[in-house]
Amino acid sequence: TYDLSITGEVSKPKAEVKQDTLKLTSKLSYDGDWVTMSVTTSDRDTYRMTARVNADSDNLSGKLILPNGDNSQFTAMRKEGPSNSSSEKGDGDSEVPKVMPLKFPNVGYGYTEKRKAEDMLFRNATVWTGEDEGVLENTDVLVRNGKISKIGKNLNAGSATVIDASGKHLTAGIIDEHSHIAGLAINEAGQNSSAEVKMTDVVDPSDMDLYRNLAGGVTTVQLLHGSANPIGGRSAILRLKWGESADQLIFENMPKFIKFALGENVKQSNWSSFNRFPQTRMGVEQVFVNYFQRAKEYQAMKDSGKPYRYDEEMEVLVEILRGERFISCHSYVQSEINMLMKVAEKFNFRVNTFTHILEGYKVADKMAEHGVGGSTFSDWWAYKYEVNDAIPYNAAIMASQGVTVAINSDDAEMSRRLNQEAGKTVKYGGMTEEEAWKMVTLNPAKLLHIDDRVGSIKEGKEADLVLWNAHPLSVYAKAEKTIIQGTTYFDLQEDKALREAIKKERSELVRMMLDEKDGGSKMQRPAQRKKERFNCDSL
Repeated sequence: TYDLSITGEVSKPKAEVKQDTLKLTSKLSYDGDWVTMSVTTSDRDTYRMTARVNADSDNLSGKLILPNGDNSQFTAMRKEGPSNSSSEKGDGDSEVPKVMPLKFPNVGYGYTEKRKAEDMLFRNATVWTGEDEGVLENTDVLVRNGKISKIGKNLNAGSATVIDASGKHLTAGIIDEHSHIAGLAINEAGQNSSAEVKMTDVVDPSDMDLYRNLAGGVTTVQLLHGSANPIGGRSAILRLKWGESADQLIFENMPKFIKFALGENVKQSNWSSFNRFPQTRMGVEQVFVNYFQRAKEYQAMKDSGKPYRYDEEMEVLVEILRGERFISCHSYVQSEINMLMKVAEKFNFRVNTFTHILEGYKVADKMAEHGVGGSTFSDWWAYKYEVNDAIPYNAAIMASQGVTVAINSDDAEMSRRLNQEAGKTVKYGGMTEEEAWKMVTLNPAKLLHIDDRVGSIKEGKEADLVLWNAHPLSVYAKAEKTIIQGTTYFDLQEDKALREAIKKERSELVRMMLDEKDGGSKMQRPAQRKKERFNCDSL
């Protein structure tokens, strides 16, 4: 308990708080029947209180915020009447300003030190291999040097950390073929082709959605350019290594990709913009034909040995013609899907992936013949006109025709629960649970040409793993550990500790700001700096 003495005028009250004979630093204000007070102990812990004055009571009761940020209650009981005495707050000893510790990354939920790889043995897990072996019960998985070393029963751990996975499910990390998290910009929209720009130049390693996606079991994403133009920018395939630099997030020796787009966005139907070609779907087709013809002529000039002007944009398009760079194409309606496949066949190359592809079920046989994959939503539609014909059976129908199908997000929130999105294909289309799970692991790895390294649990592959507390397709499943190349970048128990540490740090920062204000420092109004969440049509 503490002794509280309130003196001064009603408009300018003063408070003195003592713990026994020790006087504590305090501050009190009164406005509109509300009392706000802060008390700082000798340990530099600050308690903040708010209470409403009740005319029918001599006591004060209200909300108390503890130094660790937790909420509680307080009661101040009146002991005696008003006094004319007053006390002045003495000057305290000067202190060296406290510097908060550096985090990796230096934002909320950053780690105090960078994550390190470790050898580990998962004991008695239900292992979803994603391979011909299927789902293995009561199985051990040994991870050494960032790779899956052995799969079997009663494996020798050696010096590896043993993790009891009894009753839990171990899967490959989720891969999102279509994402816009960790990007500082998405659309270079000023012209109809922006093949010269690279998403690797705008990677944001401190984006909180990296951490949130790890909590949902996501280990790899393709950061795509937006869909403002028919020929977009070059993609970045990222590993979600929370706490590392932008360069360290980029997938080693990543295959080359580029974003193409069709439909309403590229002809600017919904942007009220009428000053850029194309403005119609027939114009979109002509953009592709014109640019690929220019690329052929550019390469012919290079091959001739004659002097030529280096053109970054043309160099990228030539890579497509040679099969060295792959296209992920934003698409919706069947007419345009057919159109781009025919343009590709005219110039003797193949489209790699149609993303969104909500009318893919109408042309699945033609897609299989062309050799293009589909990366779609499970059941997201009705957000613009060209998605009117979407159905939840789309993924299953395309898969039934031999198309490699993935479920993607295009959304920072949906990507946190892609495991549940995959589960919907069991209901809509009768996919088996194993085939459904492949739609967010092995199949997107195939579409991104990284399935030799990630996407399934196989000896020799990289240890991108997730330990779930329940069936991974369940809405109740939580990722307990998310591991990339043998390094744990998310741990559910560590997350709980981080939350407590953040509450304490927030409270300490508030106390420091109050001290600054008491010391007469210049104040400024708080301003929220909230990062925009991007999607395909973000400008």
